[in-house]
Amino acid sequence: MDRLACVDLPALPLQLLLRDHPDWQEFPAAVVLRDQPQAPLTWVNELARASGILPGMRYAAGLSLARELRAGVVPEPVVEGAVAELTEYLRQFTPDVEPSAEEPGVFWLDAAGLGKLYPSLEAWAGELRAGLEQLGYGAALAVGFSRFGSYATVKGHPERGVLEDPARERELSRGVPLARLGIEPKFRDALHKLGIRSLGGLIDLPAAGVKERFGPDAYRLHRLAAGDLWAPLQPAPPPDPTANTLLLEDPVHDVTQLLFHLKGQLHPLLARLERRGESLTALDLRLVHERGPDHLDTICPAAPTLDEAELLLLLRLRLEAMEFPAGVMEIHLSTAAVPTVASQDQLLADPGSGRSRGGAPRDLAAASRALAFVKAEFGAGSVVRARLREGHLPEASFTFEPLTTLPPARPGKPPSTSTPSASRPLVRRLHLRPTRMREPPRAPRGWLLRNLGLGRILSLVGPHVIRGGWWARELHREYHFATTDRGHLVWLYRDRLRKRWVIQGRVE
Repeated sequence: MDRLACVDLPALPLQLLLRDHPDWQEFPAAVVLRDQPQAPLTWVNELARASGILPGMRYAAGLSLARELRAGVVPEPVVEGAVAELTEYLRQFTPDVEPSAEEPGVFWLDAAGLGKLYPSLEAWAGELRAGLEQLGYGAALAVGFSRFGSYATVKGHPERGVLEDPARERELSRGVPLARLGIEPKFRDALHKLGIRSLGGLIDLPAAGVKERFGPDAYRLHRLAAGDLWAPLQPAPPPDPTANTLLLEDPVHDVTQLLFHLKGQLHPLLARLERRGESLTALDLRLVHERGPDHLDTICPAAPTLDEAELLLLLRLRLEAMEFPAGVMEIHLSTAAVPTVASQDQLLADPGSGRSRGGAPRDLAAASRALAFVKAEFGAGSVVRARLREGHLPEASFTFEPLTTLPPARPGKPPSTSTPSASRPLVRRLHLRPTRMREPPRAPRGWLLRNLGLGRILSLVGPHVIRGGWWARELHREYHFATTDRGHLVWLYRDRLRKRWVIQGRVE
Protein backbone atom coordinates (compact mmCIF):
# COMPACT_ATOMS: atom_id res chain seq x y z
CA MET A 1 0.00 0.00 0.00
CA ASP A 2 1.07 3.61 -0.56
CA ARG A 3 2.59 5.17 2.53
CA LEU A 4 1.88 8.71 3.68
CA ALA A 5 3.96 10.47 6.32
CA CYS A 6 2.91 13.34 8.54
CA VAL A 7 5.62 15.62 9.94
CA ASP A 8 4.63 17.75 12.90
CA LEU A 9 6.65 20.64 14.25
CA PRO A 10 4.53 21.13 17.37
CA ALA A 11 3.35 24.70 17.80
CA LEU A 12 5.67 26.09 15.11
CA PRO A 13 4.87 29.76 15.92
CA LEU A 14 5.72 29.03 19.55
CA GLN A 15 9.01 27.44 18.52
CA LEU A 16 9.85 30.57 16.54
CA LEU A 17 8.99 32.70 19.58
CA LEU A 18 11.18 30.63 21.91
CA ARG A 19 14.10 30.83 19.46
CA ASP A 20 13.96 34.61 19.90
CA HIS A 21 13.55 34.27 23.70
CA PRO A 22 15.66 31.27 24.78
CA ASP A 23 15.36 32.34 28.43
CA TRP A 24 11.63 31.43 28.29
CA GLN A 25 12.33 27.73 27.82
CA GLU A 26 11.89 26.97 31.54
CA PHE A 27 8.58 28.83 31.89
CA PRO A 28 5.01 28.33 30.68
CA ALA A 29 4.96 30.12 27.33
CA ALA A 30 2.34 30.95 24.71
CA VAL A 31 1.79 32.82 21.48
CA VAL A 32 -0.85 35.52 21.84
CA LEU A 33 -2.90 36.82 18.93
CA ARG A 34 -2.46 40.49 19.91
CA ASP A 35 -0.43 42.36 22.48
CA GLN A 36 -3.45 42.89 24.74
CA PRO A 37 -4.52 41.33 28.08
CA GLN A 38 -7.78 39.97 26.63
CA ALA A 39 -6.23 38.61 23.43
CA PRO A 40 -6.62 34.83 22.95
CA LEU A 41 -3.74 32.40 23.17
CA THR A 42 -3.11 30.53 19.93
CA TRP A 43 -0.23 28.20 20.90
CA VAL A 44 1.01 26.96 24.28
CA ASN A 45 3.91 24.77 25.42
CA GLU A 46 3.80 21.68 27.65
CA LEU A 47 4.54 23.63 30.83
CA ALA A 48 1.54 25.83 30.12
CA ARG A 49 -0.67 22.77 29.45
CA ALA A 50 0.44 21.30 32.77
CA SER A 51 -0.94 24.43 34.46
CA GLY A 52 -4.30 24.02 32.69
CA ILE A 53 -3.63 26.64 30.01
CA LEU A 54 -5.02 25.71 26.59
CA PRO A 55 -5.22 27.47 23.21
CA GLY A 56 -8.27 29.72 23.00
CA MET A 57 -7.95 31.06 26.55
CA ARG A 58 -7.48 34.76 27.13
CA TYR A 59 -4.02 35.85 28.14
CA ALA A 60 -5.36 37.29 31.42
CA ALA A 61 -7.06 33.97 32.21
CA GLY A 62 -3.85 32.07 31.51
CA LEU A 63 -1.91 34.47 33.71
CA SER A 64 -4.32 33.74 36.56
CA LEU A 65 -3.45 30.03 36.28
CA ALA A 66 0.32 30.55 36.01
CA ARG A 67 1.81 33.85 37.17
CA GLU A 68 5.09 33.10 35.39
CA LEU A 69 3.38 32.75 31.98
CA ARG A 70 5.41 34.28 29.16
CA ALA A 71 3.66 35.35 25.96
CA GLY A 72 4.47 37.19 22.75
CA VAL A 73 3.16 37.93 19.27
CA VAL A 74 4.58 36.14 16.20
CA PRO A 75 3.70 38.04 12.98
CA GLU A 76 2.03 36.03 10.25
CA PRO A 77 4.73 36.80 7.61
CA VAL A 78 7.35 35.27 9.92
CA VAL A 79 5.36 32.04 10.19
CA GLU A 80 4.70 31.94 6.45
CA GLY A 81 8.39 32.41 5.72
CA ALA A 82 9.32 29.56 8.08
CA VAL A 83 6.73 27.25 6.44
CA ALA A 84 8.12 28.07 2.97
CA GLU A 85 11.69 27.34 4.09
CA LEU A 86 10.66 24.06 5.73
CA THR A 87 8.71 22.99 2.65
CA GLU A 88 11.79 23.53 0.51
CA TYR A 89 13.94 21.62 3.00
CA LEU A 90 11.57 18.63 3.14
CA ARG A 91 11.72 18.32 -0.66
CA GLN A 92 15.24 16.97 -0.15
CA PHE A 93 13.64 13.79 1.27
CA THR A 94 10.68 13.43 -1.11
CA PRO A 95 9.51 15.59 -4.02
CA ASP A 96 5.84 15.69 -2.94
CA VAL A 97 5.32 17.85 0.16
CA GLU A 98 2.00 19.37 1.21
CA PRO A 99 2.05 21.99 3.99
CA SER A 100 -1.15 22.25 5.99
CA ALA A 101 -3.21 25.30 5.13
CA GLU A 102 -4.90 25.26 8.56
CA GLU A 103 -2.12 24.41 11.02
CA PRO A 104 1.38 25.80 10.40
CA GLY A 105 4.03 23.25 11.20
CA VAL A 106 2.13 20.23 9.85
CA PHE A 107 3.30 18.67 6.57
CA TRP A 108 2.24 15.58 4.63
CA LEU A 109 4.89 13.78 2.60
CA ASP A 110 4.69 11.04 0.01
CA ALA A 111 6.66 8.16 1.55
CA ALA A 112 6.15 5.70 -1.32
CA GLY A 113 8.95 4.46 -3.57
CA LEU A 114 11.85 5.28 -1.25
CA GLY A 115 13.08 1.71 -0.91
CA LYS A 116 15.92 2.16 -3.41
CA LEU A 117 17.21 5.29 -1.66
CA TYR A 118 17.00 4.20 1.98
CA PRO A 119 17.40 0.79 3.67
CA SER A 120 13.98 1.17 5.31
CA LEU A 121 11.26 3.68 6.10
CA GLU A 122 12.62 3.81 9.66
CA ALA A 123 16.01 4.96 8.34
CA TRP A 124 14.32 7.58 6.13
CA ALA A 125 12.23 8.88 9.04
CA GLY A 126 15.23 8.99 11.36
CA GLU A 127 17.33 10.97 8.91
CA LEU A 128 14.51 13.42 8.28
CA ARG A 129 13.90 13.96 11.99
CA ALA A 130 17.63 14.43 12.66
CA GLY A 131 17.85 17.02 9.89
CA LEU A 132 15.03 19.08 11.38
CA GLU A 133 16.66 18.93 14.80
CA GLN A 134 19.90 20.26 13.30
CA LEU A 135 17.90 23.22 12.00
CA GLY A 136 16.80 23.91 15.58
CA TYR A 137 13.24 22.55 15.40
CA GLY A 138 11.56 19.98 17.59
CA ALA A 139 9.73 17.57 15.28
CA ALA A 140 7.76 14.32 15.30
CA LEU A 141 6.94 12.04 12.38
CA ALA A 142 4.48 9.24 11.76
CA VAL A 143 4.49 7.11 8.59
CA GLY A 144 0.97 5.77 8.15
CA PHE A 145 -1.58 4.99 5.48
CA SER A 146 -4.06 7.90 5.47
CA ARG A 147 -3.97 11.66 5.77
CA PHE A 148 -5.97 12.05 8.98
CA GLY A 149 -4.75 8.80 10.52
CA SER A 150 -1.08 9.80 10.25
CA TYR A 151 -1.94 13.31 11.50
CA ALA A 152 -3.78 12.04 14.59
CA THR A 153 -1.03 9.51 15.33
CA VAL A 154 1.78 12.02 15.21
CA LYS A 155 -0.22 14.35 17.48
CA GLY A 156 -1.10 11.76 20.09
CA HIS A 157 1.82 9.33 19.76
CA PRO A 158 4.84 11.25 18.42
CA GLU A 159 7.18 8.43 19.37
CA ARG A 160 5.49 5.77 17.20
CA GLY A 161 7.41 6.45 13.96
CA VAL A 162 6.48 3.91 11.27
CA LEU A 163 3.10 2.14 11.65
CA GLU A 164 2.74 -1.53 10.75
CA ASP A 165 -0.72 -1.64 9.16
CA PRO A 166 -3.92 0.43 8.76
CA ALA A 167 -5.61 -1.34 11.68
CA ARG A 168 -2.86 -0.16 14.03
CA GLU A 169 -3.21 3.36 12.67
CA ARG A 170 -6.95 3.38 13.41
CA GLU A 171 -6.38 1.98 16.89
CA LEU A 172 -3.83 4.63 17.83
CA SER A 173 -5.93 7.43 16.32
CA ARG A 174 -8.96 6.63 18.45
CA GLY A 175 -7.03 7.13 21.66
CA VAL A 176 -5.66 10.59 20.79
CA PRO A 177 -6.91 13.33 23.21
CA LEU A 178 -8.93 16.04 21.51
CA ALA A 179 -6.80 18.67 23.27
CA ARG A 180 -3.84 17.49 21.14
CA LEU A 181 -5.59 18.17 17.86
CA GLY A 182 -5.80 21.55 16.20
CA ILE A 183 -9.59 21.79 16.42
CA GLU A 184 -11.71 24.83 17.13
CA PRO A 185 -11.55 25.60 20.92
CA LYS A 186 -15.32 26.09 21.34
CA PHE A 187 -16.06 22.74 19.72
CA ARG A 188 -13.39 21.08 21.88
CA ASP A 189 -14.82 22.60 25.08
CA ALA A 190 -18.37 21.60 24.10
CA LEU A 191 -17.28 17.97 23.67
CA HIS A 192 -15.53 18.07 27.03
CA LYS A 193 -18.83 19.02 28.66
CA LEU A 194 -20.33 15.90 27.09
CA GLY A 195 -17.53 13.80 28.55
CA ILE A 196 -15.86 13.25 25.17
CA ARG A 197 -12.11 13.78 25.46
CA SER A 198 -10.65 11.45 22.82
CA LEU A 199 -10.99 11.14 19.07
CA GLY A 200 -12.66 7.76 19.43
CA GLY A 201 -15.50 9.34 21.39
CA LEU A 202 -16.05 11.83 18.59
CA ILE A 203 -16.08 9.07 15.97
CA ASP A 204 -18.74 7.16 17.92
CA LEU A 205 -21.15 10.11 17.77
CA PRO A 206 -23.79 9.99 14.99
CA ALA A 207 -22.64 12.06 12.02
CA ALA A 208 -26.03 13.68 11.44
CA GLY A 209 -26.24 14.80 15.07
CA VAL A 210 -22.75 16.33 14.93
CA LYS A 211 -23.68 18.31 11.83
CA GLU A 212 -26.97 19.55 13.28
CA ARG A 213 -25.60 20.54 16.67
CA PHE A 214 -22.06 21.75 15.92
CA GLY A 215 -22.12 22.85 12.29
CA PRO A 216 -20.38 21.93 9.01
CA ASP A 217 -16.79 22.29 10.28
CA ALA A 218 -17.37 19.78 13.08
CA TYR A 219 -19.18 17.49 10.62
CA ARG A 220 -16.19 17.59 8.26
CA LEU A 221 -13.82 16.73 11.13
CA HIS A 222 -16.05 13.81 12.09
CA ARG A 223 -16.03 12.44 8.54
CA LEU A 224 -12.24 12.80 8.31
CA ALA A 225 -11.72 10.98 11.60
CA ALA A 226 -14.16 8.21 10.65
CA GLY A 227 -12.50 7.71 7.26
CA ASP A 228 -15.61 8.71 5.29
CA LEU A 229 -13.92 11.75 3.75
CA TRP A 230 -10.75 11.22 1.80
CA ALA A 231 -8.55 13.59 -0.18
CA PRO A 232 -5.40 12.77 -2.14
CA LEU A 233 -2.04 14.34 -1.37
CA GLN A 234 -1.92 17.84 -2.83
CA PRO A 235 1.79 18.76 -2.88
CA ALA A 236 2.80 22.38 -3.12
CA PRO A 237 4.31 23.12 -6.53
CA PRO A 238 8.02 23.95 -6.37
CA PRO A 239 8.82 27.58 -7.16
CA ASP A 240 9.90 28.50 -10.65
CA PRO A 241 13.68 28.27 -10.87
CA THR A 242 15.34 31.66 -10.74
CA ALA A 243 18.60 30.46 -12.22
CA ASN A 244 19.83 30.24 -15.81
CA THR A 245 22.79 28.49 -17.41
CA LEU A 246 24.23 29.31 -20.82
CA LEU A 247 26.78 27.11 -22.61
CA LEU A 248 28.79 29.11 -25.15
CA GLU A 249 29.88 27.59 -28.43
CA ASP A 250 33.24 29.41 -28.49
CA PRO A 251 35.29 30.96 -25.68
CA VAL A 252 34.42 34.61 -25.08
CA HIS A 253 37.08 37.12 -23.99
CA ASP A 254 35.36 40.42 -24.74
CA VAL A 255 33.36 42.17 -21.99
CA THR A 256 30.86 43.57 -24.49
CA GLN A 257 30.07 40.08 -25.81
CA LEU A 258 29.69 38.77 -22.26
CA LEU A 259 27.26 41.57 -21.44
CA PHE A 260 25.25 40.72 -24.54
CA HIS A 261 24.92 37.08 -23.37
CA LEU A 262 24.18 38.17 -19.78
CA LYS A 263 21.37 40.43 -20.97
CA GLY A 264 19.74 37.48 -22.74
CA GLN A 265 19.90 35.43 -19.53
CA LEU A 266 18.89 38.24 -17.17
CA HIS A 267 15.66 39.22 -18.91
CA PRO A 268 13.78 35.90 -18.35
CA LEU A 269 14.99 35.78 -14.73
CA LEU A 270 13.51 39.19 -14.00
CA ALA A 271 10.29 38.21 -15.79
CA ARG A 272 9.92 35.17 -13.51
CA LEU A 273 10.48 37.28 -10.42
CA GLU A 274 7.89 39.80 -11.60
CA ARG A 275 5.30 37.04 -12.10
CA ARG A 276 5.97 35.83 -8.56
CA GLY A 277 5.61 39.35 -7.14
CA GLU A 278 9.27 39.53 -6.08
CA SER A 279 12.20 41.88 -6.56
CA LEU A 280 15.86 40.98 -6.94
CA THR A 281 18.20 41.66 -4.00
CA ALA A 282 21.32 39.81 -5.19
CA LEU A 283 22.54 38.34 -8.46
CA ASP A 284 25.04 35.48 -8.19
CA LEU A 285 27.36 35.15 -11.17
CA ARG A 286 29.58 32.16 -11.98
CA LEU A 287 31.82 32.20 -15.03
CA VAL A 288 33.41 28.90 -16.12
CA HIS A 289 36.67 29.54 -17.97
CA GLU A 290 38.25 27.48 -20.66
CA ARG A 291 41.02 26.71 -18.17
CA GLY A 292 41.71 27.75 -14.64
CA PRO A 293 39.31 28.16 -11.69
CA ASP A 294 35.75 29.42 -12.01
CA HIS A 295 35.00 33.03 -11.16
CA LEU A 296 32.32 33.57 -8.51
CA ASP A 297 30.81 36.96 -7.78
CA THR A 298 27.68 38.56 -6.33
CA ILE A 299 26.08 41.77 -7.58
CA CYS A 300 23.87 43.61 -5.08
CA PRO A 301 21.73 46.59 -6.17
CA ALA A 302 21.13 49.47 -3.79
CA ALA A 303 17.54 48.32 -3.18
CA PRO A 304 15.35 45.40 -4.31
CA THR A 305 14.74 46.02 -8.01
CA LEU A 306 13.57 44.65 -11.35
CA ASP A 307 15.40 47.34 -13.32
CA GLU A 308 17.35 45.49 -16.01
CA ALA A 309 19.35 48.55 -17.07
CA GLU A 310 20.63 49.14 -13.52
CA LEU A 311 21.67 45.51 -13.13
CA LEU A 312 23.47 45.49 -16.49
CA LEU A 313 25.38 48.62 -15.46
CA LEU A 314 26.50 46.90 -12.24
CA LEU A 315 27.53 43.83 -14.23
CA ARG A 316 29.52 45.94 -16.65
CA LEU A 317 31.39 47.67 -13.81
CA ARG A 318 32.21 44.29 -12.27
CA LEU A 319 33.34 42.67 -15.53
CA GLU A 320 35.52 45.62 -16.54
CA ALA A 321 37.40 45.32 -13.25
CA MET A 322 38.08 41.60 -13.79
CA GLU A 323 41.02 39.86 -15.39
CA PHE A 324 40.12 36.79 -17.45
CA PRO A 325 42.73 34.01 -17.33
CA ALA A 326 41.06 32.40 -20.35
CA GLY A 327 37.90 32.57 -22.42
CA VAL A 328 34.52 32.09 -20.76
CA MET A 329 32.74 28.85 -21.74
CA GLU A 330 29.72 28.84 -19.38
CA ILE A 331 27.62 31.52 -17.68
CA HIS A 332 25.54 30.69 -14.60
CA LEU A 333 23.14 33.22 -13.08
CA SER A 334 20.99 32.80 -9.95
CA THR A 335 19.01 35.29 -7.92
CA ALA A 336 17.97 36.07 -4.38
CA ALA A 337 14.69 37.94 -4.04
CA VAL A 338 12.16 39.32 -1.57
CA PRO A 339 8.44 40.10 -2.01
CA THR A 340 7.87 43.35 -3.83
CA VAL A 341 6.49 46.06 -1.54
CA ALA A 342 4.24 48.66 -3.11
CA SER A 343 5.34 52.21 -2.34
CA GLN A 344 4.44 55.77 -3.24
CA ASP A 345 6.23 59.07 -3.32
CA GLN A 346 6.38 60.78 0.05
CA LEU A 347 3.95 63.65 0.51
CA LEU A 348 5.88 65.05 3.45
CA ALA A 349 9.63 65.27 3.84
CA ASP A 350 11.11 62.63 6.11
CA PRO A 351 13.20 64.40 8.76
CA GLY A 352 15.30 61.24 9.12
CA SER A 353 16.25 61.17 5.44
CA GLY A 354 17.83 64.42 6.32
CA ARG A 355 19.10 67.70 5.16
CA SER A 356 22.64 68.79 5.50
CA ARG A 357 23.54 71.49 7.99
CA GLY A 358 23.55 73.95 5.15
CA GLY A 359 19.97 73.05 4.24
CA ALA A 360 20.70 71.07 1.06
CA PRO A 361 18.45 68.00 0.63
CA ARG A 362 20.00 64.54 0.99
CA ASP A 363 19.04 61.90 -1.59
CA LEU A 364 19.43 58.63 0.29
CA ALA A 365 18.49 56.53 -2.75
CA ALA A 366 21.14 58.23 -4.88
CA ALA A 367 23.77 57.64 -2.20
CA SER A 368 22.82 53.96 -2.00
CA ARG A 369 23.09 53.62 -5.78
CA ALA A 370 26.52 55.25 -5.71
CA LEU A 371 27.73 52.78 -3.08
CA ALA A 372 26.30 49.91 -5.16
CA PHE A 373 28.37 51.10 -8.12
CA VAL A 374 31.50 51.21 -5.94
CA LYS A 375 30.89 47.66 -4.70
CA ALA A 376 30.20 46.45 -8.24
CA GLU A 377 33.51 47.84 -9.51
CA PHE A 378 35.79 47.07 -6.56
CA GLY A 379 34.06 44.12 -4.88
CA ALA A 380 31.52 43.61 -2.10
CA GLY A 381 34.17 44.11 0.59
CA SER A 382 35.11 47.58 -0.60
CA VAL A 383 32.33 49.32 1.37
CA VAL A 384 32.39 48.49 5.08
CA ARG A 385 31.46 50.00 8.41
CA ALA A 386 32.92 49.59 11.88
CA ARG A 387 31.02 47.60 14.51
CA LEU A 388 31.92 47.49 18.19
CA ARG A 389 32.67 44.15 19.82
CA GLU A 390 34.01 42.86 23.11
CA GLY A 391 37.78 43.17 23.39
CA HIS A 392 40.22 44.59 25.93
CA LEU A 393 42.76 45.66 23.30
CA PRO A 394 42.01 48.75 21.19
CA GLU A 395 42.47 46.90 17.90
CA ALA A 396 40.18 44.09 19.11
CA SER A 397 37.33 46.36 20.25
CA PHE A 398 35.86 46.74 16.76
CA THR A 399 35.60 44.94 13.45
CA PHE A 400 34.65 45.88 9.92
CA GLU A 401 31.55 44.40 8.29
CA PRO A 402 30.08 44.94 4.82
CA LEU A 403 27.64 47.84 4.57
CA THR A 404 24.44 46.41 3.08
CA THR A 405 22.05 49.34 3.61
CA LEU A 406 22.77 53.01 4.06
CA PRO A 407 20.95 54.38 7.14
CA PRO A 408 19.35 57.82 7.01
CA ALA A 409 21.61 60.65 8.08
CA ARG A 410 20.77 62.13 11.49
CA PRO A 411 23.15 65.05 11.95
CA GLY A 412 23.41 66.50 15.42
CA LYS A 413 22.72 70.08 16.29
CA PRO A 414 25.65 72.26 15.18
CA PRO A 415 27.47 74.17 17.91
CA SER A 416 26.58 77.81 18.31
CA THR A 417 29.10 80.09 16.67
CA SER A 418 28.40 82.73 19.31
CA THR A 419 29.83 80.49 22.05
CA PRO A 420 33.60 81.04 22.24
CA SER A 421 34.20 77.70 23.98
CA ALA A 422 32.48 75.68 21.25
CA SER A 423 34.88 73.18 19.64
CA ARG A 424 34.56 70.19 17.40
CA PRO A 425 34.74 66.71 19.01
CA LEU A 426 38.03 64.84 18.92
CA VAL A 427 38.24 61.50 17.10
CA ARG A 428 40.77 58.79 17.90
CA ARG A 429 41.93 57.25 14.63
CA LEU A 430 43.59 53.85 14.88
CA HIS A 431 46.10 52.67 12.31
CA LEU A 432 45.15 49.40 10.67
CA ARG A 433 48.82 48.45 11.03
CA PRO A 434 50.52 50.08 14.03
CA THR A 435 53.87 51.70 13.22
CA ARG A 436 56.87 50.48 15.18
CA MET A 437 59.29 53.20 16.34
CA ARG A 438 62.99 52.49 16.15
CA GLU A 439 63.96 55.00 18.82
CA PRO A 440 62.35 55.99 22.13
CA PRO A 441 60.36 59.25 22.00
CA ARG A 442 62.63 61.03 24.51
CA ALA A 443 65.70 60.67 22.27
CA PRO A 444 67.40 63.83 20.86
CA ARG A 445 66.82 65.31 17.44
CA GLY A 446 66.53 63.05 14.41
CA TRP A 447 64.25 60.51 16.09
CA LEU A 448 61.49 58.65 14.30
CA LEU A 449 58.47 60.93 14.83
CA ARG A 450 60.19 63.68 12.84
CA ASN A 451 60.91 61.22 10.03
CA LEU A 452 57.19 60.35 9.93
CA GLY A 453 56.32 64.00 9.45
CA LEU A 454 54.83 64.39 12.93
CA GLY A 455 57.42 66.70 14.44
CA ARG A 456 59.20 66.72 17.81
CA ILE A 457 57.45 65.57 20.98
CA LEU A 458 56.82 68.37 23.45
CA SER A 459 54.99 66.41 26.16
CA LEU A 460 53.77 62.94 27.11
CA VAL A 461 50.60 62.16 29.09
CA GLY A 462 50.47 58.72 30.66
CA PRO A 463 51.09 55.93 31.16
CA HIS A 464 47.71 54.16 30.84
CA VAL A 465 48.47 50.48 31.34
CA ILE A 466 46.80 47.52 29.63
CA ARG A 467 47.88 44.05 30.74
CA GLY A 468 46.58 40.60 29.96
CA GLY A 469 46.80 37.88 27.37
CA TRP A 470 48.22 35.32 29.79
CA TRP A 471 45.88 32.72 28.22
CA ALA A 472 47.46 33.17 24.76
CA ARG A 473 50.24 35.75 24.45
CA GLU A 474 51.06 37.86 27.47
CA LEU A 475 51.26 41.62 26.95
CA HIS A 476 52.03 44.74 28.95
CA ARG A 477 51.40 48.05 27.21
CA GLU A 478 51.90 51.56 28.61
CA TYR A 479 49.84 54.01 26.51
CA HIS A 480 50.72 57.71 26.19
CA PHE A 481 49.30 60.74 24.38
CA ALA A 482 52.17 62.67 22.81
CA THR A 483 51.89 66.32 21.74
CA THR A 484 54.30 67.41 18.97
CA ASP A 485 55.59 70.83 17.92
CA ARG A 486 53.63 70.51 14.65
CA GLY A 487 50.30 70.34 16.45
CA HIS A 488 49.75 66.58 16.26
CA LEU A 489 48.38 64.49 19.11
CA VAL A 490 49.82 61.00 18.72
CA TRP A 491 48.62 57.89 20.56
CA LEU A 492 51.48 55.50 21.23
CA TYR A 493 52.50 52.84 23.70
CA ARG A 494 55.57 51.15 25.09
CA ASP A 495 55.62 47.35 24.92
CA ARG A 496 57.53 46.53 28.11
CA LEU A 497 57.84 42.80 27.42
CA ARG A 498 59.25 43.26 23.89
CA LYS A 499 61.06 46.53 24.67
CA ARG A 500 59.76 48.67 21.82
CA TRP A 501 57.61 51.74 21.14
CA VAL A 502 54.63 51.53 18.79
CA ILE A 503 52.39 54.27 17.32
CA GLN A 504 48.78 53.04 17.64
CA GLY A 505 47.04 56.05 16.10
CA ARG A 506 46.33 59.75 16.23
CA VAL A 507 43.74 62.06 17.75
CA GLU A 508 42.23 64.64 15.40
